[in-house]
Amino acid sequence: MKKTLTIAALLAANGAMSLCLAGTIQLTGTVRDFHYNNTSTPPLTGHPDFENAIAGETGIVKSQLGLDGLPVYAKDGLPSATTHGKTYFDMWYRNTPGYNLSTSYSIVLNETGPGTGIYSYQNSAFFPIDNQLGGNQGNPSHNYAFTYQIHTDFTYQPGQVFDFTGDDDVWVFINKSLVIDLGGVHGAQNGSVNLDALGLTPNNNYDFDFFFAERHTTESNLKITTSIKLQSNVPEAGSTLAYLALSALGLFGLRCFKTVTS
Repeated sequence: MKKTLTIAALLAANGAMSLCLAGTIQLTGTVRDFHYNNTSTPPLTGHPDFENAIAGETGIVKSQLGLDGLPVYAKDGLPSATTHGKTYFDMWYRNTPGYNLSTSYSIVLNETGPGTGIYSYQNSAFFPIDNQLGGNQGNPSHNYAFTYQIHTDFTYQPGQVFDFTGDDDVWVFINKSLVIDLGGVHGAQNGSVNLDALGLTPNNNYDFDFFFAERHTTESNLKITTSIKLQSNVPEAGSTLAYLALSALGLFGLRCFKTVTS
């Protein structure tokens, strides 16, 4: 029996090491589904910030995350060009019965080539909850009205960059400070940040927070390219056994698995 467990542990460790060396980063976050303005269908009431005004709009959120780790509405509680005040905005990234339904969703960033240290995810039809939660809307039929948030961390090394292209709203926070602001309802836009300009300390760990909103029918683009080795924030299958095996072998410094909740 002991021999069988040892073999199983070694196999798990071998699988875990393969995942470490596979050049992928798995990021799991929370998707919240909404219904469009004036399209209430039980159990959801239509949200006025979705499928309404169309305009690029920076400055919707403050430059620092709130104490709860979420964006803070920056318009003094009043409506803006594409939003309808703090009460409605606060629903975007919080579970709100009657206005949204939520689920977890993972994306995988793949290394662009062996040893490049550049990781990428690209999806020109990013519809993670089609035919789920509150159901599809629009023509062509997709579940368009949703938000997506990811929380993880990373170890800063000089030369790291993060680049994003997509629509609609995107806010990226590093060390709880806003570094990319692509707010508003718009076509695909690009934003990037060179971490060397942020005053970070090499080899220190920092929070990384990503907030996305899809608010208008027709398309949903999501493209990430980065040299930041973001921590995969959900254990892979069998990772508990792998953790024990790797720890016993002194190999867990590879830090492939780390549990973080959004």
